[in-house]
Amino acid sequence: MISVTPSPRRIASHYLLTRSGLRPRPLLTLADDGTVVGVDTWRDPDRQAGVEFYSGILLPGMVNAHCHLELSCLRGAIPAGGGFAAFARGMGAQRGRFDEEQRRRAIEAADARMWREGVAAVGDVANGESTFAVKARSAIRYRTFAELFGLQSVSTAPVDGLLRHAATSLTPHSTYSVPDALFRRICSGGDAPLSIHFMESPAEEALYRGEGELAAWYAERGWRCDFLHYGSPVERLVGSVPPTRSVLLVHNCCVTQRTIDRVTAHFTAPVWWCLCPGSNRYISGLRPPVELLRANGLNICVGTDSLASNGALSLVDELRLLGDGVPLAERLLWVTAGGAAALGFGDELGEIAPGRRPGVVVLEGIDFSAMRLLPESRTTRLA
Repeated sequence: MISVTPSPRRIASHYLLTRSGLRPRPLLTLADDGTVVGVDTWRDPDRQAGVEFYSGILLPGMVNAHCHLELSCLRGAIPAGGGFAAFARGMGAQRGRFDEEQRRRAIEAADARMWREGVAAVGDVANGESTFAVKARSAIRYRTFAELFGLQSVSTAPVDGLLRHAATSLTPHSTYSVPDALFRRICSGGDAPLSIHFMESPAEEALYRGEGELAAWYAERGWRCDFLHYGSPVERLVGSVPPTRSVLLVHNCCVTQRTIDRVTAHFTAPVWWCLCPGSNRYISGLRPPVELLRANGLNICVGTDSLASNGALSLVDELRLLGDGVPLAERLLWVTAGGAAALGFGDELGEIAPGRRPGVVVLEGIDFSAMRLLPESRTTRLA
């Protein structure tokens, strides 16, 4: 039998995203398994046989740093624009409406679409078992945060069983929804990153003053908060999480300079500020203070949150919402290298370089004259 060695695949485009910016006229050579063999510069790809040319920017596989895959069946189930407390109430009312088969189909469809659009890794929040069979078959790499949620929780038992799954670790939901002892226990145990919903709405800080819609909802339900003595969400965070524990702070719509100063003074491990503008717009119309985060030189990554609070799990949509005030190359790094580092995958994903297999994605439909996204901009997986 004659053995035939596959020819390397060669891909060219207008630009390549690198850690230092956009490199013009890249020519990638890939092995048959997607490993990057070479990164060169093309001169006239039309005269080179076998070169695929794409009009766009070549990216490594993207990273959705915050997602709730198990909520994919809730797309459109909760009305937009009702505010934080109304959304939380809607979650409680709608979550049990769907049967196991409906949930499975929605989870499979969301996973498949993210893969087609070029997502290589996801930081996924799980409260139950519904996503793990899909994740086990998926080409996407998942880091799962087994999330404890509920002021009436007395132990981590409801989610401890999830820890048998690969790349799964405990995290508290937020600074407003977990009793004090359990929050401290989860945050002080282990060395995996934490993923904590943080400063998503004004109601979170108002709760610590006994005010606002969240405090009113808790009082209505007879739920007691035993952590208000911290005085604010950030004081609870720095008072409970060891400085050596890496953490993703998710949403961040209401952070201030004081918040940032307290966090940066406390932590020696990396802190990642994860932005989910599509979800924020859907729930409350709030926008994270992107300019403030950038001015402080913080580590930024991006997530989609869930289809309960977003029309799609599209990272391109999220970048569009973050606005053209941030250079496109910088935003693209947030959804590639930034997300990969936040999830602990930075040594393997997030950069197209020889010897790596991060996936190759093309972003097309760009206004090259202004280097900005257009309504028709989209990503497609190439490898």
